[in-house]
Amino acid sequence: MPPETDVRDPGARTARDAPFADIRTLRARYRDGSLLPSEFVAATFRLLDRWEPDIGAFLTVARERATAEARAADRLLHREGPGAWRGRPLLGMPVTVKDLTATEGIRTTRGSLLNAHTVPDRDAPAVARLRAAGAIVVGKTNTSEGGWSAAGKNRLQGPTRNPWDLSRSSGGSSAGAAASVAVGIGVGATGTDGAGSIRVPAAFCGVVGFKPSLGRVPYVPQSAEELSHLGPLTRTVGDAAELLAVMAGFDADDPLSFGLSGEVGADTDAAADRLPRLRIGWIRSLGGPGPDPAIVAVARRAVEELAARGHHVEGIEPPFEDPYPALVTILAGWEAAAHPHDEPGSTGLLDQDRLEVVRHGRGLSAAALARAYECRALLRARSLALMARYDLLAMPTVGVGPFAAERHAPPPASGARPGGPPDWLAWAPEAYTFNLTGQPAVSVPAGLTPAGLPVGLQLVGPLHQDTRVLAAARQLEQSAPWHHWYPRLAARRPEEETT
Repeated sequence: MPPETDVRDPGARTARDAPFADIRTLRARYRDGSLLPSEFVAATFRLLDRWEPDIGAFLTVARERATAEARAADRLLHREGPGAWRGRPLLGMPVTVKDLTATEGIRTTRGSLLNAHTVPDRDAPAVARLRAAGAIVVGKTNTSEGGWSAAGKNRLQGPTRNPWDLSRSSGGSSAGAAASVAVGIGVGATGTDGAGSIRVPAAFCGVVGFKPSLGRVPYVPQSAEELSHLGPLTRTVGDAAELLAVMAGFDADDPLSFGLSGEVGADTDAAADRLPRLRIGWIRSLGGPGPDPAIVAVARRAVEELAARGHHVEGIEPPFEDPYPALVTILAGWEAAAHPHDEPGSTGLLDQDRLEVVRHGRGLSAAALARAYECRALLRARSLALMARYDLLAMPTVGVGPFAAERHAPPPASGARPGGPPDWLAWAPEAYTFNLTGQPAVSVPAGLTPAGLPVGLQLVGPLHQDTRVLAAARQLEQSAPWHHWYPRLAARRPEEETT
């Protein structure tokens, strides 16, 4: 079976070849007339139709609306020429939105039977900004119910499957976002991350997932537990920065966003060129189950690429105690607040594994919650002290590989332990630790395991130093490009080769 063309080649001339092009390349092609937004959006839907039966990435597809908006972009480009780009840096760029995030006029289920028919009357601020910049929402991507687990499994549809191996999970809870980006559907996706939900699926699916500093992108309705971030998943670091630059900035409905606008730019090449030599602390693991040595080895080789760029990399022991007890107390408490009673007709609609977490939260005391917030405050203080010594931290994004698609977590984690808190997220300390601190963190493709599955490297920066994190990620992308890594539909559906 011959390999597919690398469709990111900037010389590609047809809509069929375009789906893996980055934003900069597409913008140039729209400008010179070699590709129309309507042609690219049509190609995007053809790709979606080919992959979706296999991966289950979407809860809702906005085909009619997106097609109309793409044709409107064609007309705007024809009428205004270069002027069409003023204030619209994403004109004609198809994106997807995680189904936890409100979209005006497009169903928003939150992955739950309780919201199966909910259609919001307004966009969340990040979505409104994407639309104002010219982006076109092609669909809503799958998530665990309410984003409760790091998988893409809910009762509305089957699990989102990893396009690299359909028997395995794509991670979560931004499951459909990562899987769709990995196969070329749109230029990028929005995700949310309360305990690794952008970075874990990015690592499992071999894409870029960026969790900005807490509040950098407004999260509305507000993230009351102060753990949840909204950020992009893309195939390149540059595209992540492009989407972030549009979504970031203050919104009055999210007080955490106050004072965080204006620091992140879209040009990661310039930021990478200006980046001084950094002190990077390499951490093999932050706790939990022992990491897979093959995953650690792949991530370590990626860090060595940064060392080759002149950065000083130093191995350090785990600098924190595992904060999982605090995390699970905060999350379970807020889950219980969302569902304080077993209301007739609603309890049966909830994911039963999630219901175990809700019931655990109902049994927590105010003192337990106060102790959890005290633990988080101490963790933040220790992190500040650590980041006075290091400019970045580096580690595997997650120490385990993609697990079975039908599970919420890898074994043995499976809900509630007798006499203890639920352990459904305990396997991902490298991810959830930095939700508690609020620091910016990115997962970038580091390589493939011997079994051919993606591995993510996580880079973590000091609070509010988002540009530094993206600049270092861009340097890694320049030194060890991953643009030719993408799952190939022809490898598992040979009949598509002749279409």
